[in-house]
Amino acid sequence: MRVPNGGEHFRYPFAEIAGVLGRSPAACKQLAASARRRVDGAGAAPAATAAVAGRAEVVRGVKEAWEARDIAALVGLLDPAAVMTADGGGVAGAVLRPVEGGARIAQYMVAMAGRAPGPERLEPLELQERSVNGGPGLVALRAGVVETVASFGVLDGRVTRIWVVRNPEKLRPWRGLRRP
Repeated sequence: MRVPNGGEHFRYPFAEIAGVLGRSPAACKQLAASARRRVDGAGAAPAATAAVAGRAEVVRGVKEAWEARDIAALVGLLDPAAVMTADGGGVAGAVLRPVEGGARIAQYMVAMAGRAPGPERLEPLELQERSVNGGPGLVALRAGVVETVASFGVLDGRVTRIWVVRNPEKLRPWRGLRRP
């Protein structure tokens, strides 16, 4: 369990938080201090920062390959055993079962890109690189409205997992997204 911002932020005594979490007040204080260091960036190790930058480069490559509809480039960025899952909430179009395998995912992504209006048509799909669940991700907007949010698992420079959310209910927190 984590105490994300510490008891002082929520104005609850550490003893009360400790009771809820089943930990000692001292342990809760330590968790809060650790969380503050992470939020402030003081605890970020250079290796961790480099790892995030590496993942961001891979996600940027996926974005560029998707926009270019380049299957070969996508296959090169996807692990052969990669898995993509999607949540459309029964409202938005999404795969019903996981798509398995880098080549199959690449083909699916390019097929979806082919269905998205291009710059020559009205309301093109715009991909933005954004932080999603604390890591590099992509957000797809049409006419300024978020349609899709994708999060990526990256290992050894290749995408191993793609989690796609298209469910409008789950995309509510992304409403009002502004250009970077």
